[in-house]
Amino acid sequence: MSDPIKHECGISLIRLLKPLEYYKEKYGTAFYGVNKMYLMMEKQHNRGQDGAGFASIKMDMEPGERYMSRVRSAQQQPIQDIFAQINSRINTALTEHPDREDDVAWQKKNIPYIGELLMGHVRYGTFGKNSIESVHPFLRQNNWMHRNLIVAGNFNMTNVDELFQNLVELGQHPKEKADTVTVMEKIGHFLDDAVAKLYKQIKKEGYTKREASALIAERLNVGKILRKASKNWDGGYAMSGLIGHGDAFVMRDPAGIRPAYYYQDDEVVVVASERPVIQTVFNINFDDVKELDPGHAIIIKKNGSMALKQILEPTERKACSFERIYFSRGSDKEIYQERKKLGKLVFPEILKSIDNDLENTVFSYIPNTAETSFFGMVKEAQNYLNKKKEEQILALGSKMTGEELHKILNIRPRIEKVAIKDAKLRTFITQDSSRDDLVTHVYDISYGSVKPTDNLVIIDDSIVRGTTLKRSILKILDRLSPKKIVVVSSAPQIRYPDCYGIDMARLEDFVAFRAALALHEEHGTTHKIKEIYEKCLTQTNPSNKNAVNYVQEFYAPFSSKQISKKIGEILSPEGINAEVEIIYQTIEGLHSACPKNLGDWYFTGNYPTPGGNRVVNKAFVNFFEGKNERAY
Repeated sequence: MSDPIKHECGISLIRLLKPLEYYKEKYGTAFYGVNKMYLMMEKQHNRGQDGAGFASIKMDMEPGERYMSRVRSAQQQPIQDIFAQINSRINTALTEHPDREDDVAWQKKNIPYIGELLMGHVRYGTFGKNSIESVHPFLRQNNWMHRNLIVAGNFNMTNVDELFQNLVELGQHPKEKADTVTVMEKIGHFLDDAVAKLYKQIKKEGYTKREASALIAERLNVGKILRKASKNWDGGYAMSGLIGHGDAFVMRDPAGIRPAYYYQDDEVVVVASERPVIQTVFNINFDDVKELDPGHAIIIKKNGSMALKQILEPTERKACSFERIYFSRGSDKEIYQERKKLGKLVFPEILKSIDNDLENTVFSYIPNTAETSFFGMVKEAQNYLNKKKEEQILALGSKMTGEELHKILNIRPRIEKVAIKDAKLRTFITQDSSRDDLVTHVYDISYGSVKPTDNLVIIDDSIVRGTTLKRSILKILDRLSPKKIVVVSSAPQIRYPDCYGIDMARLEDFVAFRAALALHEEHGTTHKIKEIYEKCLTQTNPSNKNAVNYVQEFYAPFSSKQISKKIGEILSPEGINAEVEIIYQTIEGLHSACPKNLGDWYFTGNYPTPGGNRVVNKAFVNFFEGKNERAY
């Protein structure tokens, strides 16, 4: 994507099912789990580079021995930073005690971070916060082992105010209103309640206080706790948690908005936000990794047993399609095919735009995530040309000369790597005063790759704000002197904010919104904007469970092609010589390419939860009132 956005998080969980000595004997190290967690977090760094955290729990430690460890970082390379800290502690201990190199029991007792239960998290900072206090995992401590809770997630709740008030009504005094803290405290409240009830029951049965501890761990119903805690959650989430005595869980929202995958064998249970992460790190096949069903949780008990439990009634599946288009790892078998198909499906519109003139058209892509959709686009161009070649050969028949045959066969799509991304420059773009000039140089071009008689077709995975296109990409592409530049988005027009974990919150940031606004002004229909605003005001009450998205009416008077044409005008830099046209994927094409991920609210405004509709209406109210703030 040419427009950088803050987005997503990645979760990882590993439960080692054998004693640590087993991994030492088989794999040569008791730090097997730590090593695997490092790889899983590195393989998900595409989902977050602003912060990272790691937590572990050791099973069956004696009172007075440390059994929980956590390390977090908000440094420039957070994953490397936290594992440098972990390795430093491990290496220091082994250097001071070289005789303990093969003593796994001593290592477990004396070296932090070595445990049977491990959690990892990578994140992008949102809301302008990137302090260490905002980095997952979050820890809720208690002197009772069973009441310790560690939580990390890939999520955003739309009804934080309501959830916060629920906690206040329960008698709690949360330290802040952030959704992570609110969610953790909600789980923690019902965890405390369950432990207290079990303790009373076990005492009635005649067991001592000390004996009660093991029985609480055995009988604790994690599914019931999650069911009570999540009753009023509205959002998209993949939530992972560790309980001090050794139970663990990962829970997914009822619409399946945020992803979660798992794998189990006799050595490990593994959960991650992306399938290929598990495949690569554990060297297993595609079919061995399963997707966690919406509304369900993986619950791993202290004894190592794993169960899948329905926590909430699944709703219509609305797994996020933007995951597939942009920030998920393209090495996933399904995602790779989906992105290629997205490129294929926009080709007919490209053909119309260039008047079928493939001979004088150069195809390229905006690096780097659009490369796969580029392959699909070019392959479809090849298929089109092959059909034309076949028609020409059949028409000439036996009269065809060798020279004519060679000329026909030699026709192929012209492919060039036109745009080159200088990623290092982005690091230095910090101050608004110098940003515009530096942005211009984030991309460079391959000079001589395009002739003045050529059309230049360049594909991007999506166009959100269009800022980088206008300030940088179109300007440098124009230096090649093409007669026409066709910018293709493999995704449809992004018209609506996300409120489930991707930092796209303000309507006026979207170039599609600005284009529709310009069309209202041109058509003399700006009075409708106030009418929509007044309707939106009626839909922002947090208690409204049947909110309607009235912002859809803002786009309704105009066709997608009208809006695309206006976007082309808005994004054309002053003084550009080439004609600029913008082509977007259709909604039908998106659904065809990503049939399992029909969460398309960014493009259609069809939000999967009531909170989504409240958020988009609030975003429109903020726009109309000139408030530069998020709607959630």
